[in-house]
Amino acid sequence: MLYDKDIREPLFEFLEETYGKMRIIEEKQVGRSRADIVMVLPGRLTGIEIKSDADTYVRLERQVRDYDRYFDQNIVVAGSTHGAHVQEHVPEWWGIITVEQTQEGIDFYIRREAGKNPQMNWKRKLSLLWRPELVHIQELTQMPRYKEKSKAFVIEKMIQKVPEEQRSLLVSEELFERDYTRIEAVIREYKSRNRPASEKGTVGKRRARRRRTGSRSGMM
Repeated sequence: MLYDKDIREPLFEFLEETYGKMRIIEEKQVGRSRADIVMVLPGRLTGIEIKSDADTYVRLERQVRDYDRYFDQNIVVAGSTHGAHVQEHVPEWWGIITVEQTQEGIDFYIRREAGKNPQMNWKRKLSLLWRPELVHIQELTQMPRYKEKSKAFVIEKMIQKVPEEQRSLLVSEELFERDYTRIEAVIREYKSRNRPASEKGTVGKRRARRRRTGSRSGMM
């Protein structure tokens, strides 16, 4: 019997050999589900759900709905106990990879290639990006900055103004370049650079009021 932990590392090697340039992001929250693997490829994102021999189909229906909202393609990697029936539990556009233990090691077989997901929602897909990554795309495509607008507003404008093929390539490039070791620093720098002017003025006034209060206390 193969467990998730037995499958992952050999699967990463198989995916790299099969797809070439790629990046793996593990355990990404998508809706109410957690994607086991997000495979970043040039121009597309592929969600990968692992169903090991120890797993059941209890949550798969909900997982399929969530994956389909976020990713261009989706794949289920199924242990040998699921191989005969897994296609009954995923849509026809989902790819299927089966995995089994052999004398030579763990073997993967592409049973069905993944097709284009017709249910992908661009608002959901773009929401996977951090705000600084969206700002970088705005700069590259010469969009207005919309500093005082919400992330949802920026995403809506990006869908309207940036052609779909270009959006796909840019999203992948941002995720290829993402540095998880600098997440806090990147977001802190973004907030500092993009604080609305009105908020900066308010902060300055508050500081001035505190200084005046301190002066009065010193005189007493």
